[in-house]
Amino acid sequence: MIIDAHSHVHDPVDRHIALLDEAGVDRAVVFATRPHPERATDLASLRAQMTALTAAVGGEVDPESYRIAWRELDVALAAHPDRFIGFGTVRLDLPGARIADYIDREVAGRGLRGIGELTPPPGRAAIIEPVLAAAADHGGLPVVVHGFDPTTADDLRTLAALADRYRTVPLVISQLGGTNWLTAIELVRDHPSLYLELSTASIIFAIRLAIAEIPDRALFGSDAPYGDPVLARAAVERVTRAGEIRDRVLGGTLAQLLGR
Repeated sequence: MIIDAHSHVHDPVDRHIALLDEAGVDRAVVFATRPHPERATDLASLRAQMTALTAAVGGEVDPESYRIAWRELDVALAAHPDRFIGFGTVRLDLPGARIADYIDREVAGRGLRGIGELTPPPGRAAIIEPVLAAAADHGGLPVVVHGFDPTTADDLRTLAALADRYRTVPLVISQLGGTNWLTAIELVRDHPSLYLELSTASIIFAIRLAIAEIPDRALFGSDAPYGDPVLARAAVERVTRAGEIRDRVLGGTLAQLLGR
């Protein structure tokens, strides 16, 4: 089974299904999202959506926008339960006890399969620790953290230290660690509960090197709608041979994590 490890709710949802069909992707992990670049019709409207993205990945919290995003996720999961694997977004500004309660009620309690995509402010990756503690209490739910800018190399090192503290929780650095991809590959190689999702690579060599160094903990992902499942799958297939390693990257490893 081919599984896209990283995507966001599309508007309309059917556009996402069409992309998965074109790519030959069976299922996709889908996150709630506040920005919607796929709604843009010109440069000005795209700039507005990217401004919203900058605020989101910078850690800005707008409770109403979160509520809207959660409703959109619910609609997408209800419409296509056979194609989408739901992960629950968590507000990181809440006290630890409220985060634990939320994950118990709204993530594990609703049958969502993981947590993410978390977007701690740059320089403050440590604030995800209550999420990891709650994920551990629920049998090791996978947790996905934004890895592209403005996430810093020090943030990635903080995530690695947290991964060592919560070894039962698969902690996924997304987007290949962005411009810090070399550091991300090294950290995942050296910390057994870290995983690396391969979307948004700046050069194809980064994907090749990641799979060579961490074949059992590299995950195919598109970051759609920012990326394209067709291109993301083609990139993985370009740097691998048909066989076990390619199969693991394209979905086998993630299927194991989700089946824990």
